[in-house]
Amino acid sequence: MQITWFLARRFSAMIAVMFLVSVGIFSLIHLSPGNPIDILLGPVPRTPETVATLNERYHLDEPLYIQYWIWLTNALQGDFGTSIRTSLPVSQEIADRLPTTLALGIYAFIITVVGGATLGVLAGLRQGTNIDRVAVITAVAGMSIPSFVVGVLFLYLFAIVMPWFPTSGSGQGFIGSLWHLTLPSLSLALICGAYITRHVRAAYGRILGEDYLVFARARGVPSMRIFVTYLTKNAMIPIVTISGIVLSMLITGAVLIEVTFSISGIGQLLVQSARYQDIPMLQAVALFMATMVMLINLTTDLLYSFIDPRIRLGDGS
Repeated sequence: MQITWFLARRFSAMIAVMFLVSVGIFSLIHLSPGNPIDILLGPVPRTPETVATLNERYHLDEPLYIQYWIWLTNALQGDFGTSIRTSLPVSQEIADRLPTTLALGIYAFIITVVGGATLGVLAGLRQGTNIDRVAVITAVAGMSIPSFVVGVLFLYLFAIVMPWFPTSGSGQGFIGSLWHLTLPSLSLALICGAYITRHVRAAYGRILGEDYLVFARARGVPSMRIFVTYLTKNAMIPIVTISGIVLSMLITGAVLIEVTFSISGIGQLLVQSARYQDIPMLQAVALFMATMVMLINLTTDLLYSFIDPRIRLGDGS
């Protein structure tokens, strides 16, 4: 009952946030400089007939709030309009590119969590040693360098100077896709893994000084049990928190990485839509990315109660 009430509240809040986000996106795009008719026509000569046809088709002669209501009604039915750039349905364009972006995000997330958490655990358990210093320097460097800079550097070193990886594209088949997405995933993971390393190191370092850990050692509890039951279990809350944030960062950071490595994903679609002022596509992609971030935050909150039953959803305990 408690989790049902929590989900009802969160989904209600998500609907409200998505409504505000959609209003903001719709208003900003339509209030930006430029005439929608000029964008729609492009190099095609303007005639009264074509202008009238476009006004009727896209409801451009209606007030802004009427245009938004029409767009929202269609969007709730899964119809986000037609792309100005490709003349294809927006939903179809997003569906075609979504698997590539998901594969890139999941691949980068696995590398981020495995690599960053491992380095963070070693640094947390060996604070003050050379391993700790290397972890700290790596984390600081990773958080200081933009993802697109790392992408360009990796592209130059490991695809041009040393042609170990392909320079562009997403590949064909599972093995081909895995090989093509390795370098972009590593570029994303180096940045996001730095945050994982820093927080995991801090979590393990803090727990090492707790009294219950000292008492467990004094009772002769095996080291592996101490590590799993006492250390890792109590460090999971901050680790899950930063993992949710990192996953959101991977979604937004994939925009520049996909452009750098010429990967046909949602990020590249967003950049191309902005370049060609493809208003229907911009609205749909921006709303989609906002929805993904909110779902990640919701999943993170749900994991709290499963990791630590003392955390009661929604009451601030």
